Amino acid sequence: LAAGSGQMLHRTYAVRITGSDMKPQALIDLVAGHLNQASPEMAVFRKTRGVPDDQLRPGEELVVRMPGPWDGPVRVVRREPGLFRLATLEGHLEAGEIEFRAARDGDALSFTIESWARAGDKLADLLYNKLRLAKEIQLNMWSHVCLRAAALAGGRARGGITIRTRWVDWPPPA
Repeated sequence: LAAGSGQMLHRTYAVRITGSDMKPQALIDLVAGHLNQASPEMAVFRKTRGVPDDQLRPGEELVVRMPGPWDGPVRVVRREPGLFRLATLEGHLEAGEIEFRAARDGDALSFTIESWARAGDKLADLLYNKLRLAKEIQLNMWSHVCLRAAALAGGRARGGITIRTRWVDWPPPA
């Protein structure tokens, strides 16, 4: 976050999945191992550093290829049962982290994507915060991932996707 420009955007995308017996860890393993099935066709994940398999391990790197100037290098910075977290690398449109997690929610399964990000530089700040173009692309992308996670779990999204957005001044007040 410190490498970015402008305010920080904290956003969560959540879906409640019913009709699935899948365990949270199994869903996260499936999403992590098949990011290209979980993401819309406009985004292609390619591992650039690490073991060439369908696992994600801390330290491994990927690039997210998208039409336009949106390609984004990321590194796996956290991997636990039921979650994984990616951090942006130099050259990404953003500076920040995004976490994917699943948990039991009563008789349902919850799937959440949470991001903390600032524009990667002044030009990205214009595209992201002023024109809001990149922000809307992200909103659509991560919403699709939530719906596809429900399908991968063999269930259905109940009640739609809940999206929460808040702007946070950066750096935070001392």
